[in-house]
This record gives sequence, C-alpha cells and structure tokens, in this order.
Amino acid sequence: MSKVPSPSSLFDLSTQRAVVIGGTGVLGSRFAQCLAAAGARVVVAGRSHERGESVVRTIIAAGGEASFLEIDVTDRASVAGVASQLAASGGTDVLVNAAGVNSRTPFSDLSEEEWQQILDINLGSVFRVSQLFTEQMSHRSGGASIINVSSASSGPPLSRVFAYGAAKSGVNNVTQYLAREFAPLGIRVNALIPGFFPAEQNRSLLTPERIASITAHTPMNRLGEPEELDGALLWLASSRASSFVTGALVHVDGGFSAMSI
Repeated sequence: MSKVPSPSSLFDLSTQRAVVIGGTGVLGSRFAQCLAAAGARVVVAGRSHERGESVVRTIIAAGGEASFLEIDVTDRASVAGVASQLAASGGTDVLVNAAGVNSRTPFSDLSEEEWQQILDINLGSVFRVSQLFTEQMSHRSGGASIINVSSASSGPPLSRVFAYGAAKSGVNNVTQYLAREFAPLGIRVNALIPGFFPAEQNRSLLTPERIASITAHTPMNRLGEPEELDGALLWLASSRASSFVTGALVHVDGGFSAMSI
C-alpha cells in the first residue's frame, strides 16, 4: 500500500498552470484567486481588460502569480489565438470554463438572437475552448483537468431561465461526452454545478420573492457564498486528489438538487 499523502500535497498546484475562461466574473474571479492560492500560475481570460487586470492585481498582492489575456469566447479566432499563445509558452494543466450569461426574458418573448447568444456563450464556449485547448493539454505529466461550470438550472427546469437552463443542461452532457473522449489523452473532464450564488448574470433574477422560493427549496435554507466552491474546485483541479474522477457532475448547492416536495 502506498504512503498516505499529506492533505497539503494533495491540493498543491505549484507545478500547474491554470486558465480560467470567464475569470473576470464574480465566480470566475474567485476561482482564479483560489487556484493561485494553491500555487498555480493563473491566466485570467475574459473580455474586460479592466476587470481582468483588477483580478490579476488582487492575486499578485496576495503573493500569487497571474496574468490576463483578453478573449471573446464567441469568436473562434479569438479563442484560437489565446490557445496558441498559451501552447507556445508551456501549455495548460487546468482549464476552467466559467464564461456565462443569463437572461430573465420570458420564453414567449425570447428572440432568436438572444437565444443564440445565451447558448453560444454558455455552451458554445465549452465546445470551442475545449476543442482548441485539447492538443496542449493532452499527455501532460500527471494529467490535465477541464472543469466546466454548470448550474442548478441544468436539472429539472427552473422558471425564468429557459435558454440558460437549456445551455447548462448541454454543458452537463458535453462534460460526460468529453470525459469519455479525452480519457485516453490523460485529460479528466468534470462539471461543477453550483446552486444559487449571487453573481452578475443572475443578480436581476434574484428578487426577494425568488430568493424566498429558492431557500425554501434548499435544505440549508440559504444562498451559497463564492468561497464555498473552493474545495470542490481544488479537488477537481488536483491531479492527485481526483486522479480517478472524470465525467462527474459535482453539485455544490446546499441540497437543492436533493429536494423534490
């Protein structure tokens, strides 16, 4: 039997480079800071240069290592450019697909344009980024990890988020497909499924009435805090802690997904 590793060594990412797509958002920026705190060299990738550089400064001030790259996940050429730049400078060990956008437009009023935009940012980005990063992540020493950020709305349909729920349901399916496709390449692919965490894309949806309804359906009777995703993120990122985990849909939702009536 092999020696039992220390908890700190299990989650040590000091030899890893982690790329957080959508790293300028509320949850994405937290993911970037968490990975940096575990020792990873973090690349914050997003559309906003100002917000990206702010996240980078926060990480560096805390003693971490980070840089920003501008990316438009709906533009294949933009994603390809970022992927090529990273491949040329050492490749990627951990990839977090956290780009997302939501809408409260009712189904009957949802336009084709808005439908396509929501699907493209939430689901199309996972396809585009994962495909273009495959080569630089394959056969890495110790393996590589892709973490797709899904949502509680990916399960039984929730009201008011039709397009978003459809996109995130697709993320779950693509995650499990890629887990099978990429296993021979040494790339693990899993999905992190947060419950309800206040963030930019859902802030307008979280009215007092909506929050009351959500918490009534959540055994822990509250919304989540961004730091409560840290443990699951680090577990899925670590090639030691989750070396035999792929195709998993990991719920961090206060029990929301366990409730029916």
